Amino acid sequence: TAPGATAGMSEQNTPSSDQALYQAPPSVRGMTVLDREAFTQTVTVPALLVPTGLVNRALKSLKKLTLQRPGVKRVVEEEGCGETHKLVLLDPRVSSLDAIAGTGLQDLGVASEIRHFALRLTYDNLRSEEVLRAVLPDGHDVTSGFSRVGHIAHMNLRDHQLPYRNLIGQVIMDKNPGVTCVVNKTNSIDSTYRHFSMELLAGEDNMVAKVRENGLLYEFDFSRVYWNPRLSTEHERIVSQLRREDVVVDVFAGVGPFAVPAARRGCAVFANDLNPESFRWLQHNSRINKVTDKVTAFNLDGRDFIRGPVRDLLPDLLRAKTSVHVVMNLPALAIDFLDSFRGLLAHEPGVGVACEGTLPRVHCYSFSKDDAPQRDVVRRAAASLGAELDGVCSVHMVRNVAPNKEMLCVSFTLPKEVVFSDTHPSSGEKHTHFLRFTLYHTIFIYKAL
Repeated sequence: TAPGATAGMSEQNTPSSDQALYQAPPSVRGMTVLDREAFTQTVTVPALLVPTGLVNRALKSLKKLTLQRPGVKRVVEEEGCGETHKLVLLDPRVSSLDAIAGTGLQDLGVASEIRHFALRLTYDNLRSEEVLRAVLPDGHDVTSGFSRVGHIAHMNLRDHQLPYRNLIGQVIMDKNPGVTCVVNKTNSIDSTYRHFSMELLAGEDNMVAKVRENGLLYEFDFSRVYWNPRLSTEHERIVSQLRREDVVVDVFAGVGPFAVPAARRGCAVFANDLNPESFRWLQHNSRINKVTDKVTAFNLDGRDFIRGPVRDLLPDLLRAKTSVHVVMNLPALAIDFLDSFRGLLAHEPGVGVACEGTLPRVHCYSFSKDDAPQRDVVRRAAASLGAELDGVCSVHMVRNVAPNKEMLCVSFTLPKEVVFSDTHPSSGEKHTHFLRFTLYHTIFIYKAL
């Protein structure tokens, strides 16, 4: 037997009435401080007496009919048999020899009867769902799911689960190797800095996570920045569209899940985030992945970034026929920032002739609760941009965020009539544009070209 599971004596012809295997003691119901010993219980499981030399063959033949239980060995000693026979523990639903008919074991000399074995189960042998179902009030939802971010397990507990939150956190940490910190979200994502408040449920108060995604390492303070482990595939999808000589403009870069892999691909990347913590970790992740020569980071509002550094960068890139991708991954608000492209290059009328076919490709993310989410995001993007997008854009369904809430990415080439329209920036923007130009111009052209 494995540590935490103690085998008892086998009994012949003892009926098994415990089809669910484990029935939690009533005393654990309502527990708020975890008492592991309170979950110990002896249960009866069916077993087959198998000659020692046939044990491996029996395990292969029985496949899913054997007992599957954390920390419990499927093969145990049978008292009085010495080394000649072993007991193979079976799934509790196996109640007769009919279940093993066709396996060929009886023809090999396996005993033609189901024995029953007293198995001592402890807390270590229980699954997290079993523990929580035993503790929470009968009929209440059991939450054992979480997002894993390095050593941190992030949960979204419901109101009725909050009285048990510390116990839930301890159980999640116990049952998931490598998890040393469990937190619960306490509010919605902050639209400004894209992070949410959280409380520590169990473990160490260490929020600096180390995460590997698509072969790259990221480090960040999870409590102060935004990171979603479910977006790995989407990050890879966008980056796979890039070529080595492309330029990437990441308006809401976070800690770099688009920017860093794009730079590793060989692109020149201009990445921005308003959150000072995201900006700091973006620079850090560029360093540890050895792409600082490819990433220029900014700590600006998204609209200021587009109307400032991006506006200064684009003319030379368009003249050089450079392919530019603009990533706008702030689903709650990104569409509202599309109006920043109106008249962006009105001060560069000569560029419009040279840039035919090379205007930036925008990848803008959004949430939608509409019954027709694809149509909805295209309509809203067009309204913000001030140009028709039907038939000239593509929409990718990223993920289902919640019931009736989808995350989508609408991709399109910036319309020429938008970028070079007569929508001029304000007089204040005109004044600061000249001052910014000299500062950014040399850096941009050196890294982009």
